Amino acid sequence: MTPTDEISELLTRVALQDRGAFDRLYATVSAKLFGVLIRMLKDRELAEDTLQDVFIKIWQKADRFVGANADPMAWLIVVARNQAIDKLRVRREQTTDLGTAERMTDPDPSPEQLAVASGERARLANCLARLEPRRAEAVQAAYIEGYTYQELADRYGTPLNTMRTRLRRSLQTLKDCLAE
Repeated sequence: MTPTDEISELLTRVALQDRGAFDRLYATVSAKLFGVLIRMLKDRELAEDTLQDVFIKIWQKADRFVGANADPMAWLIVVARNQAIDKLRVRREQTTDLGTAERMTDPDPSPEQLAVASGERARLANCLARLEPRRAEAVQAAYIEGYTYQELADRYGTPLNTMRTRLRRSLQTLKDCLAE
């Protein structure tokens, strides 16, 4: 019996759930399949794990070989190759996910950022308190609440250009105060 015929016979018996044939098939072809896996995966441990997965697939799907008129070793190599490709895809997805995770930042400010912001907020509140109350209110309405110059001019009953001038002067006062 040629090696090809022997492997074919073993696969036929494995399809019938013959454990002895499975053991002999493993002893006969595992080194060759392991070599294929090592070349593809370039990682001995991963190739060993994948070889176990390959033989699980062979045990589960040997009946698919029986109906095909294919070279048994070629069929086994295709099973191993497909399993290796699946492992490479998983590894690539995990690497991509980790790379993305490394680039992601926490949207919440750090304790240091909170402390700095708190200090800045206190300084800004102190500087706003130096402004006339109506001007401080207009600055907050424009730059925090998003009101337009025209809406503020209407709200305070002043001409548009006057409102712009007051806001610009108020911002300059705030800038000078914050620079102290």
